[in-house]
Order: sequence, then C-alpha cells, then structure tokens
Amino acid sequence: MRKILVVEDERAISQVLKVYLQKAGFHVTQVFNGNDAVDVFNELNPELVLLDVMLPGKDGWLLLHEFRKRSSCPIIMLTALGDVQNRLNGLNDGADDYITKPFVADEVVARVNAVLRRSGKVIEEGIFHYGHLKIDVKSHTVSLNGVEIALTPRDLSLLIFLSQHPNQTFTREQLIENVWGMDYDGSDRAVDLAIKRLRKSLQNWSTEEGEIKTLRGLGYQFCVYEK
Repeated sequence: MRKILVVEDERAISQVLKVYLQKAGFHVTQVFNGNDAVDVFNELNPELVLLDVMLPGKDGWLLLHEFRKRSSCPIIMLTALGDVQNRLNGLNDGADDYITKPFVADEVVARVNAVLRRSGKVIEEGIFHYGHLKIDVKSHTVSLNGVEIALTPRDLSLLIFLSQHPNQTFTREQLIENVWGMDYDGSDRAVDLAIKRLRKSLQNWSTEEGEIKTLRGLGYQFCVYEK
C-alpha cells in the first residue's frame, strides 16, 4: 500500500484528507506540527507528502527544503496562501504541485494520483500515457488515439518538458530557459505561439483527460486529470 504523509495542523482538514486518501487505497500517516515532521518523514519514507505551509514549529517552506535534502519524494504544498509569488516560490523551491485552500478533497486525491503517476514507473520507462495521448521521450514521438502527430523539434521539446512536469505552472521565462535555452535572445512571444500550435495539434485530445491551460498572471500548465 502506498504511503502518504499528511503534515497539516488543522485536525479537521487532516482527517478529511485521511478519509479520502484511505478510500483511494493509500496508507496515511498524520503529523500536526512542523517539529515532528522530519523524524516521521525519515522513519516512514513516504511515496508522497501533503505539506501545509503555516505550521506550528518549523513551517512548510523550511520543511520543504529539509525534505528535498533527504529525498526526491513528491511534495504537494497545501496552504491558504494563494497569491502568485507564494505559488511560484513553492514550485521553484522543489514542490511538485500547489493546492490552495479551500479545496475539494476529491481534487486533492486526483492531484496525488497524477503526481505519483509522473514520479514513478512512467518516467523510468520514458513513456508517458495521459489517456489517449502517448509521449515517448526515448523515440521523440507523440501519438494521439493511436495516430502519430508531427511536431516541429521545438514544439516537441516544449511538450516533452511540460509532460514531465504535469500540473505544474511555468512562466514564459522559465519555459524559455528550459526549452529554448539561456542563449535565446528572441521575444517571449515565441512561447505563446508554440503553445498555440501545440493546442491545435492536440485539439482531438479529450478535455476529460487533459489540456494545456493558461493561468492568467502565472503562465502555462500541462494539466492531466485522473478518472
């Protein structure tokens, strides 16, 4: 059974998460303050951590750094701090996803499943399946509904990068740095145009399975949805 560590000081929220995650087949361990979290993390060796930011004792930002020193375990930040800078800080500091309170528990379970899917067997094989969309990193091919899609090298590189970080938000600057390269001196509008072309190529991809979403004021996100 997959182990989830929930670090959340509001016991009512923690209990709701525990009930829904257990129903989905996870083993859940709860911690209610930051001071105990590192010891429990080291002992449990969880597959994923749901980590609140505002905690008594060590806060979530400090714990995120300490967990990252010890493990590449997926971490989803869970907090009432919903402004842009806090979200970007969490993602840039190593969080795999960021969920703002109040939330729907079913959505949290879906995000947990999506992050675990990305971090496990799929990445090792180099082949990503998002419903009927298949991205083969090794052979640099993309197919939808069994039909191969022709993409330019740059658009393919962008799609591969986004697919390796599902449900994470990237600014234009971050995408240019990771896909176009540090020596790129053109306009960041190139990102918008590449996204537009990708959406057109993936227009037959069911929105129930996923989509490339624009988050106003934040950037772009390759969203995948668990059924």
